[in-house]
Amino acid sequence: MTLRPQGSGPTMTGARAIAQGLFWTGLYLALVAAPLAVLLLGTPPAARGFWRELSAALGYAGMAMTGIQFALTARFRHAAAPFGIDILYYFHRTVALMGAGIVAAHVVILFVIDPRNLGLLNVLRAPWRARAAVAAACALAVLIAASLVRKRLGIGYESWRRWHGILATAAVLAALAHIELVSHYIEAPWKRVLWTVYAVCWIGLLLHVRLLRPWSQLRHPYVVEAVSRERGSAWTVVVRPEGHRGLSFLPGQFAWLTAGVSPFAVEEHPFSFSSSAAERGRLAFTIKELGDFTRRIGEMWPGQRIYLDGPHGAFTPDRHPAPGYVLIAGGVGITPIMSMLRTLADRGDSTPLLLFYANKTWEDAIFREEIEALQGRLRLDVVHALEQPPARWEGERGFVTRELLDRVLPADRRALQYFVCGPDPMRQAVERALYRLGIPLSRVHAERFNLV
Repeated sequence: MTLRPQGSGPTMTGARAIAQGLFWTGLYLALVAAPLAVLLLGTPPAARGFWRELSAALGYAGMAMTGIQFALTARFRHAAAPFGIDILYYFHRTVALMGAGIVAAHVVILFVIDPRNLGLLNVLRAPWRARAAVAAACALAVLIAASLVRKRLGIGYESWRRWHGILATAAVLAALAHIELVSHYIEAPWKRVLWTVYAVCWIGLLLHVRLLRPWSQLRHPYVVEAVSRERGSAWTVVVRPEGHRGLSFLPGQFAWLTAGVSPFAVEEHPFSFSSSAAERGRLAFTIKELGDFTRRIGEMWPGQRIYLDGPHGAFTPDRHPAPGYVLIAGGVGITPIMSMLRTLADRGDSTPLLLFYANKTWEDAIFREEIEALQGRLRLDVVHALEQPPARWEGERGFVTRELLDRVLPADRRALQYFVCGPDPMRQAVERALYRLGIPLSRVHAERFNLV
């Protein structure tokens, strides 16, 4: 029996997902290459030597890559649907490092070919075009450095996110000013059109993310209905829409949650739905105490107003029909898996399911009683693996390893779809194990905890 897609998110399978993925990838590459193509049109300015021209090309390409970062994090569902928004965030991080490297190469080449250019770093005497370049480079450097060492330096998520947006905006605006003041290759008014369009689009994206989307959330609030303690230092928060129909989602998806402040603030955090997608009128999130915000989840109270941005994510079996599913969870990674199980049970689905659930101790196993009860409503087999099992434990010991998977997975394992969610080390180890067992990469879907 195949799964019946439910919810408001865009659904896709097979060729359609590949086609849309290729479209968005092609569009991204075209936007990065467009500045170089436009600069080459028309009558070129006097040549200035290969290395200087290469430096200019790198500068324009790096600027385009940096500016398009605003689109990568704007959470457009149709653009994220073929990949998953977690993949887009990782791509955003990787491309940011590449863009910064290209910009650095642009600067270094200028210094190497003519050391006198080092004098432009003196912002007190340098022309304004150089001052703008220095401001852009400094903002970009601080942004990258802070992102790489945020946790090591103990920088809070909210503070980092606030300054991340400020520094990114400052870097792009200063770089645009630098391009305009240098004016080489964009002397013709029609050539300035491209950068004008880019600037307008970037500002529009900023307004969309910081004003329009929060305004929509403000008009569609939710209120907390109940807060209950779970095992493993986790809490389940149940919310209901206030004055509107609420949202629908696909099992395994997530939403950004803002609690206790205006949706115009930057204090929002992504959490997976743990409730059934078939249940309308109320939503549930199960959240483990891991950070500054999550340690205060138990302090939420019935009647408290919150705001949601979602649903997001492609981590859902509804988009991957198969004769059976293997669900692999570690710790609180059971949350999206629980949404899948509850949804399938409510739908009366008879698809074979195999759940591997890894925890440190038996008391850390969230939802263990409900999972046992769901075995009576689903074709569900469960394998618990404990790092520190209790006395007389008869289940699996240690982690979800290649050996365990090889021993338990059925003969038709290559035809199944696999969903993996847990801490990064566990997720990476399971992905490697599945690869070594010959499971096609296209059938392994992973949800990442850390999006930033």
